[in-house]
Amino acid sequence: MPPASEARRVLGRRGEDEAVRYLKARGYRILARGFRMLRGEVDIIARQGETIVFVEVRTRRRTEFGSPLESVTGPKQDQVRKIALAFLQKNGLSEERTACRFDVLSVVWSEGRGAALTHVENAF
Repeated sequence: MPPASEARRVLGRRGEDEAVRYLKARGYRILARGFRMLRGEVDIIARQGETIVFVEVRTRRRTEFGSPLESVTGPKQDQVRKIALAFLQKNGLSEERTACRFDVLSVVWSEGRGAALTHVENAF
């Protein structure tokens, strides 16, 4: 992998690890990480009470070109919805009877200050 691609992958994994710690500290139970299907991926699938939460994590070092939250565009939202449906079907869960939610978790790393997280529930 080229160095820039590897650096992005490492940063993304670091952000997802931070997001998992954040969610667990708030009582979420992690069901899956990096759930791949239909040529796409949902970063984290968790349970909060009776609700299945599909979490898209976006990690950045800087925000000069916009917030990580802004990068979850319509096509990405559609892809996550399709993968969520596939997850429910694969696990024998009915989409009509299973409470689901789509969250976005932004992680911005600052040198010397660590991670700043922003969690948007019901983001789409």
